[in-house]
This record gives sequence, C-alpha cells and structure tokens, in this order.
Amino acid sequence: MPTLILVRHGRSTANTEGLLAGWTPGVALDERGRTQAAALPQRLAELPLAEIVSSPLQRCQETLQPLLDARPGLTAHTDERIGECHYGDWSGRKLAELKDEPLMEVVQAHPSAAAFPGGESMRSMQTRAAEAVREWNARVERDHGPDAVYLMCSHGDIIKSLVADALGLHLDLFQRISVEPCSITAIRYTRLRPFLVRLGDTGDFASLAPRETPPADDAPVGGGAGAP
Repeated sequence: MPTLILVRHGRSTANTEGLLAGWTPGVALDERGRTQAAALPQRLAELPLAEIVSSPLQRCQETLQPLLDARPGLTAHTDERIGECHYGDWSGRKLAELKDEPLMEVVQAHPSAAAFPGGESMRSMQTRAAEAVREWNARVERDHGPDAVYLMCSHGDIIKSLVADALGLHLDLFQRISVEPCSITAIRYTRLRPFLVRLGDTGDFASLAPRETPPADDAPVGGGAGAP
C-alpha cells in the first residue's frame, strides 16, 4: 500500500494572531509561512509524488503552490474531508479567550467527548479524515501501484488525529502529538498495519532548545504557530 506524506500548512496569519481559524475564509499564510512553503519543493525533491491532495482552505492551497509550480505535471485534488475541524462558534475567536471555556478542559483531556457548539465533534473530524485516507490509499495503489508515494496538505488537528489512528491510539491521547507549521509526517500503510516513519519533521532542531518562556502544558487547539 502507498506511503502518505502529510504536510501541515505553513504558518498563517491566524497562527500569529492567536486565533482559532477553523473554516474562517481569507486566512492566508504570513511571511514566515510563505518562506516555509517556498522551501517545500527542495525538501521533497527526492520523492516521486504520485498524487497531491489538499484541504480546500486557502492556507493549504497557498502552501502547495510552490510545490505545484516545481512539478508542472501534478495538480492538487481538493478533498473537504481533510479540511480543518469545524469549530463552529469558536471559529475566529482568540485562543487566549477560549482557554477559560469549560469545553477547553474536555478538548485537552477527553477530546473524544468534545463537540464544538455549532460545529462538529473531534471524533467526527477524525472519522472523516481517516476515511479520506483509506479511500485515497486504494485509489493511489490502483492507479500508481503499491509502492507509490502521495501527499496531503492539511491541518494540525487533522494530522494529529491521523497519526493517532495509524498508531492505534485512542483519540483521547492525540493531544500528546505535536505537528508544527509546514512540518512533514509520513505514514507507510501496509495490508496489516500502518507504520509511522516521520513525525512533525521541520528539519529545525534549534526549536528544541530550551526557551526563555517554557511552552504551555496544554496542547494548542488547531496546531499552534510553532517555534518562535
């Protein structure tokens, strides 16, 4: 079965403004995000990508554009099932305001029970994304063979939920996973089990050094802005 390369979109204006973007329209990459996207073609240069699939949201489409420009034979298929979680009434709000909402404690500690008002549950988010991956695995294998490599550009919570699914982790543990903007995660699927072969790889080890301000204990909903 194919190997899936999961790319989180580059840093966005919502990331730097501390907003939970969700499906809010017009959320673009910021300057650093555009730089991250511009580096993708070189980072992935050795991979013979059979297909490229994208979330419909602008920040993912912008992240993929340099890669598509470098590979004129490829186009990006859009799949809404790998779009960001529908955060409903939380969309567009500041994360600093949301941290005191009673639901945030559930999102952090028991996400399988979390459902966003006016939006969807985190359980539904994981289900639709995993179904999309399984369908694309079958399609890519049918059209390109079992050793094919393909790419999906998606969002932090989506990618974390797919990693949890691949590892057989309960969704309640997915907040222990971190994927920074424009990081690369790779899952090799086989007939019996998936193998996680890369997780949140940015190539930047400086971000692991101690920070003047330690990172928060809570997981950033939506994936966060990454290392400063």
